[in-house]
Amino acid sequence: MNFGGPEMIVVLVVVLVLFGGSQLPKLARNLGKAQKEFKDGLAEANKDGAAASAPAPAMPPPPAPPASTPIDKIDS
Repeated sequence: MNFGGPEMIVVLVVVLVLFGGSQLPKLARNLGKAQKEFKDGLAEANKDGAAASAPAPAMPPPPAPPASTPIDKIDS
């Protein structure tokens, strides 16, 4: 979906009608804060992801279960 010039104008007019001219600066400020928090969260996740992607130390294999004794077949 690609927005061109006329579509963006329609979207801006709808936003202006819905929120009113006095609310647009507050809306833009909140969108800016949300975008900054999103970028900070991505940066933190990438930092944590880089540390988590380091190879983990090799763990020894779990101990083998005890050997079961075969049950003698009963002839019928």
